[in-house]
Amino acid sequence: MDPSSTAHVEADALLDAGVPATASQTSAERPWPLRRLSENLKLHIERAPATWIEGQLIEYKNNRGNVYMTMRDLEEEYSLPVTAWRNVAVTFEGTVQQGSRVVARVKPNFWTKAGRLSMVVQEMRPVGLGDLLARVELLRRRLGEEGLLDPARKRPLPLLPGLVGLITGRDSDAKKDVLRNAQLRWPAVRFEVREVAVQGPEAPRQVAAALADLDADPAVDVIVIARGGGALEEVVLPFSDEALVRAVAAARTPVVSAIGHEADRPVLDDVADVRASTPTDAAKRIVPDAAQEAAGIAEARRRLAAAVERRVQREGEGLAQLRSRPVLADPVVMVDGREQDLHAWRERARRATAHRLTRERDAVEHLVARVRALSPQQTLDRGYAVVQQEGRLIRDAAQVAPGEDVDILVASGRISAEVTAVRPGRVGGPGTVQDEDEQAGTKEQA
Repeated sequence: MDPSSTAHVEADALLDAGVPATASQTSAERPWPLRRLSENLKLHIERAPATWIEGQLIEYKNNRGNVYMTMRDLEEEYSLPVTAWRNVAVTFEGTVQQGSRVVARVKPNFWTKAGRLSMVVQEMRPVGLGDLLARVELLRRRLGEEGLLDPARKRPLPLLPGLVGLITGRDSDAKKDVLRNAQLRWPAVRFEVREVAVQGPEAPRQVAAALADLDADPAVDVIVIARGGGALEEVVLPFSDEALVRAVAAARTPVVSAIGHEADRPVLDDVADVRASTPTDAAKRIVPDAAQEAAGIAEARRRLAAAVERRVQREGEGLAQLRSRPVLADPVVMVDGREQDLHAWRERARRATAHRLTRERDAVEHLVARVRALSPQQTLDRGYAVVQQEGRLIRDAAQVAPGEDVDILVASGRISAEVTAVRPGRVGGPGTVQDEDEQAGTKEQA
C-alpha cells in the first residue's frame, strides 16, 4: 500500500472518531461531514439494479463522443436526463436520434465531488415499428379475452341524433369532412366539437379527456373520433393506447371511430360501437340523407296510394259480384218466395187448427152428454122425484111417518104433500111398490 494512502486512511479514521454511525444519530453538535453523506449516498444509490425503461428522446446532444439525452414518458409529463458514455454511444450507429422511441437499460450513478445524480445508459435500442405493432396485437388479444371486443356490447347509433360530439385535430381536414358531409346530408344537424392533438405522445390523453367531457353531456347522442390518413405510427399507435380504448369501451354514449387508415386498424376501431373507414364515411353513418329520406317517403306514399287503389278496386269487384247474384239483382224474388211459404204455413196452421177444434168440440159434446146423463135433472126428467123433509133427503120410507109433511122435487117444480101411509122395503123387491107395479103390468099383459 502507498504510504500516502495509508496516511490518508489513518487520517480519515482519526477524523471519523466520535462521528455518528447513522444519519438518525446526527445532531447540530455532532454532524456528519459532507464527504460522509456523499459517500453514503453513493453506496446506497448504486445498490439499485439496472432497469429497463421506455420513453421518447426529446433531447439528444453528442459531446466528444459522450451523448447527453432527456427521455420523456409516453403518457404523462415525466422526464429524466440520461447519459451514454463513449463506449456505449458508439453502439447506437445512427439508429437513435431526437424524437426516437427507445428502450434503455439504465443504472443510477452519484458523483460525490459535485453531489450530482445521473442515469448512465448501459444499453439502448430503438423501439421498431414491428415491436409496436406486436404490442398492439397483444393488447387487442387481451381486450378480446376480456370481452371488450364482443359485438354484443356494441350499441346502435340513434336514427337522428340531436347533438353530435366530434373529437378531431385542430382545423383538420377530417373535421371539415365530417361537418361538411353531415350538413349536406342533414342540414339541421348540430355539432359539439373538441379539437385535440391527434398524433404524438399527447394525443391519447387529450382524446380521452375530450371523450370524458362529451360523454358527460346528456345532450350529446353520439361521439365521433375522427382523424385523416397519415403514417402508420401516427395513426395506429396513438389510437391503440390502452387507456384510451378502455375509456371508449366504458363510455355511455355510442362512439364512432373514423380513423382514416385502411392498411392497419387501430384497436379503437375494434372497441368503438361503429367503425367508419374515413371521416366522410362517419358523416354518412351518423345522420340520414334528407334527400334519400324524402325520396323514401314519396315512394312509400306512392306505394300506399297504389295499395289503397288496388284494395278499393278489389272490393268494388267483390261488390259487383255480390250484386250480380239473383237475390241481389231482384230482391223481390226472395220476398215473394218467403210470402208464398208464409201463406202455405198459414193455411196449414188454419187447417190444423180447424181440425183440432172440430175434434175437441166432438169430445166436449160427448163429455157433456155423459155429464148430462149422470146429472140428477136427467133422472128427474125420466119421471123420478126427490123427497125431502126439512131439507133432509129421504132415502128410506122408514124415515117418515104418516101425517108428516114432505117436499117432493120433480122434473119441473116442487110438491108439498102429507104422508098418509108408509110401506118400507127396497124398490123392485118382492112386496115393494115396484114389485106390485110389475105384477100389475104382467096381469094387464096377460
